[in-house]
Amino acid sequence: MVEMAVARLGIDSTTNSYVVVLREKGGARILPIWIGRPEAESIAAQLNGVQHERPMTHDLCRLLITGLGAVLRRVSISRVEDNTYFAELHLQRGDQLVQVDARPSDSIAIALRLSAPIVAQEALLVDPDGDDEAADADEGDDRSESDDDAAGPDFSAPRPAEDLSAQQLKAYLAQLRPEDFGKFRP
Repeated sequence: MVEMAVARLGIDSTTNSYVVVLREKGGARILPIWIGRPEAESIAAQLNGVQHERPMTHDLCRLLITGLGAVLRRVSISRVEDNTYFAELHLQRGDQLVQVDARPSDSIAIALRLSAPIVAQEALLVDPDGDDEAADADEGDDRSESDDDAAGPDFSAPRPAEDLSAQQLKAYLAQLRPEDFGKFRP
């Protein structure tokens, strides 16, 4: 597992989807994750110190965790299956450890509120310079590539991320640089 930090929020111009870009601490590799608008706004609000009169959803999660006497030890982004990322909240209450399945976007928003580390499987990271090939995150994919894909995926035309195979998504992510994302403004 590699410790990550939120490097940027943006909009992917090819899909008009929000993206949170995590960057490894002390390194250059990144992990872009496509997220929903409410989660992007929640992450942006926390990063910018915006306070609401009443607790928003991720603030409520923070209050529930601390109110029950638990500590968020870390958020772990563990895998990607069928273009969906999976994460877990690692909570500790006394000597009891509990893992809670959660979306990465929600996990990141909660981790920021509780100053908890965010870690990701090394195989999910991509080198923005393309010098280091990340391991295939979906190694169990036994689908064969069609003749059209033999030369590699064509990303010249905008394509939603959910239409891509695991190999195409990996190639697409490997081509992205943090500069490719516009700055998120709520």
